[in-house]
Amino acid sequence: MIKLDPGARRAILESCDALQGETLDWLFRLVRHPSTLGKEQGALAEMERLYRHLGLEPRRIPTVPETLSSHPGWSPPLVDYAGRDNVVAVHTPREKRGRSLTLQGHVDVVPEGAADMWATPPYEPAIRDGRVYGRGAGDMKAGIVSYCMAFEALRRAGLQPAAELQMHAVIEEECTGNGALACMAAMPKTDAVIIPEPGPGLDGYYTAEVGVVWAWVTVSGRPAHVRDMQAGVNAIEAANAIASAFKSYEAEQNRGERIHAAFRGLNHPVNVNFGTVEGGEWNSSVATRCRIGMRVGVMLGNTARQVKADIERLVAEAAAQDSLRGAKVELAFRGFMADPCEFPKDTEIAQLAFRSYAEATGSTLRDYPATGLTDGRHFVLYQDTPCAVFGPDAVDIHGIDENVGIESIHGITRTLALSLAEWCGVERI
Repeated sequence: MIKLDPGARRAILESCDALQGETLDWLFRLVRHPSTLGKEQGALAEMERLYRHLGLEPRRIPTVPETLSSHPGWSPPLVDYAGRDNVVAVHTPREKRGRSLTLQGHVDVVPEGAADMWATPPYEPAIRDGRVYGRGAGDMKAGIVSYCMAFEALRRAGLQPAAELQMHAVIEEECTGNGALACMAAMPKTDAVIIPEPGPGLDGYYTAEVGVVWAWVTVSGRPAHVRDMQAGVNAIEAANAIASAFKSYEAEQNRGERIHAAFRGLNHPVNVNFGTVEGGEWNSSVATRCRIGMRVGVMLGNTARQVKADIERLVAEAAAQDSLRGAKVELAFRGFMADPCEFPKDTEIAQLAFRSYAEATGSTLRDYPATGLTDGRHFVLYQDTPCAVFGPDAVDIHGIDENVGIESIHGITRTLALSLAEWCGVERI
């Protein structure tokens, strides 16, 4: 790595501090876009504006199933990709002296849930007690703005990276990862990747992450009037019986001997969640059909394909129960088919992240073995590119009143700016 001149280092950090107000302005603009699945267009257009503000020319990268579906990192999509192209921008130096880097983040967010339970509307960002509230504020629009402001801080200091720098704003991190895969496949490989995903109530460095499989079970029963309910097969009750079959599986997967060393100390790293249910037609009719959606975690050492086979077996065994006789059970896999991943701390980009964070904040990044997942797996598993995943302190992501710490955002911006400058080197504008 190229050693930073002390004067340049000081100028970069001072620029970061001067950008605090602009950082929040751009975060608020992004949060105001309700970029749930299939509705990311507003946030993507905002990213185009932000990249242009940085003096970069944005480019759209489509997600094309026909060209990507044979890739081992591909997940079966949930909706069509038309009109939802990822956005990237590339900085090219006058003279390439340093190492290339990708800064990546996702613009998609999960649904807000019961909006009436939020203290302030989920897409009207608000500041309370030093934190920004809003859906996606933490996961992970703050991280995206931080990497953009880190680049802007160099510019304000009269500097720019002395190596190629790619910025990716992607879709579907929350359900497939296919947006990240599309950008990775379309763009030249860089020497390292940084993804500023949020930490769990602290500034955390992702040391590992589980894989995830999404599955959908549809049960068709035999309808009847409630007065003759014994003659029917209730699809909702049948679906519940299938769901209960996964309790013992979940317990088995969390047995101590099955837990990878990267997750030691966590009591329950592999989770089986039933997140959606649709079913029934009338309170006084035996339900004809019910569909449940599940998310099953995959421990390091296991694979998504093996867990898929486990799900197929468990559903088949449950469907053969006497209580489900007469019911039709269908199983489909759409959404995540994602393998677990480890992010070693001994890579140069990881060591730089820890060192830069200590200098930028006076504190230490905390290790975080994640029971969720990120787009970082693509770069590590399928491109052999070292990837550092770390980000600001966020609370209640995927929940009610999601929020992120303002001081933490600025600390991550300072960290990213120092990491960017040292990894890529700098040249005068």
